[in-house]
Amino acid sequence: MTTAYKQTRKEKDTIGEVAVPSDSFYGIQSVRARENFPLDKSFHIEWYRALGAVKLACYLTYGKYKTALLQKFKDRKTPFTLIDDNILKSLLWAAEEVMKGNYFDHFIVPAVCGGAGTSINMNINEIISNIALKNLGKTPGDYLIIDPIEDANIFQSTNDVIPTSLRIAVMELLGTLENRINLLRAAIEAVEKRHLNTIRVAYTQMQEAVPSSYGRLFSTYNEALSRDWWRVSKSFERIKTVNLGGSAVGTGITVPRFFIFEVVQALRDITGKPVTRSENLSDATSNLDPLVEVHAIIKAHAVNLEKMSSDMRILSSDISVDNGFTIPARQLGSTIMPGKINPVIPEFVISCCHSVYANDSLISSLAAQGCLELNPYTPVIGYKFIESIKFLIACNETLANNLISGITIDENKARERLLKSPSTATILVPYIGYQRASDVAVMMKKEKISIMDANKKMNIISEELLEHLLSASNLLGLGFVPTQILEETGHFETDKDETEG
Repeated sequence: MTTAYKQTRKEKDTIGEVAVPSDSFYGIQSVRARENFPLDKSFHIEWYRALGAVKLACYLTYGKYKTALLQKFKDRKTPFTLIDDNILKSLLWAAEEVMKGNYFDHFIVPAVCGGAGTSINMNINEIISNIALKNLGKTPGDYLIIDPIEDANIFQSTNDVIPTSLRIAVMELLGTLENRINLLRAAIEAVEKRHLNTIRVAYTQMQEAVPSSYGRLFSTYNEALSRDWWRVSKSFERIKTVNLGGSAVGTGITVPRFFIFEVVQALRDITGKPVTRSENLSDATSNLDPLVEVHAIIKAHAVNLEKMSSDMRILSSDISVDNGFTIPARQLGSTIMPGKINPVIPEFVISCCHSVYANDSLISSLAAQGCLELNPYTPVIGYKFIESIKFLIACNETLANNLISGITIDENKARERLLKSPSTATILVPYIGYQRASDVAVMMKKEKISIMDANKKMNIISEELLEHLLSASNLLGLGFVPTQILEETGHFETDKDETEG
């Protein structure tokens, strides 16, 4: 048996030499990072693409700066050597490739790494340099022509590129989340309208409380999601300020002033995102509290999704009596119990929501761990932030497509359950008082009879009045006024007298 050995190229830095696969578009810094951070956690492609957009903005701005510089120094030598036009064009093309998500398989740095994202930035720089070299017909690793630091990283620092690209990736995903929340809202609103007057027993503390309707229950989910949508839509304002151009600590060291004032506009034009340059680049480099704030907003959305999913799980469970509420059967629930179906969608959502809560705690604590001018934990903060948004996008999608849209409610069973619930006696309180209404509830519970039968036995009010009180229009009428009791009592008693006469 023969072993095939992959051809390698030698790359060196100030630490030493490393063998890199000849056909790879990553380089020595990426290989070192993979060895130093031996985790199997893949970097998010959304962040990778956002890095391509940031690099593209930097190269476009460099091109504008080069043009302005050459015009200013027409007859003189420029203060420093400028990147050749062909190389710059190739860098622009390579950045566009990364922005499209191409060559992502050459990004080998784990999502969780040390160094505030330097390894992430270097992996991108190496990929862009080698794509550009290939585009020029050169060999990957020929850094004398295009260098990952001198060229691909021109006028940039890890400390402004990584936080800025994270915000672009988060904005992109927040836009998707916004859309999915609205799709779930639409599915819930359809159930709300369809069952506006489908009366049911409402519960407090998992005990039967008073009559309500499925429409009212689903309206609570609709309202909560409306708040979630509004909060998410406002999140862009919280993270729109970026520190691109601020270099290492926000002072703009080694970066031309022209570049600092132009590069964010270029990024805005490329991405269509409402990014703006921070008025205090040092603050934007040092503090990550805007990310903490926005993650707290999406955590609130997770809370609403979990509450809703828990309700669906309880209402459809076999533990409670059959109330006519059924969620879709999505897959077999057991390898040993025939016919068992589990509430897998609510369980999936609840699992995701608790992951978001855990991420929120981690993001908060690591944002607080920022030290002086920089937060070295930006990679894991960004990784977990993007993960949370993806969790919530998935939750909204599966709830809308695989649960809410398939809910069935048997109106007759729901009404029958309501009539047999002792809690229904609450509707009698304004007419006969709390104590007599309690007697009705006790009889219903003891003899397991409906409120109609209990009323007949105890001769409390007329059957017509009771039917009226149990109507959806009365139960959902949002309270009563004192004259209503006199009018209703007199009306139904008169009808009864006339019938008997």
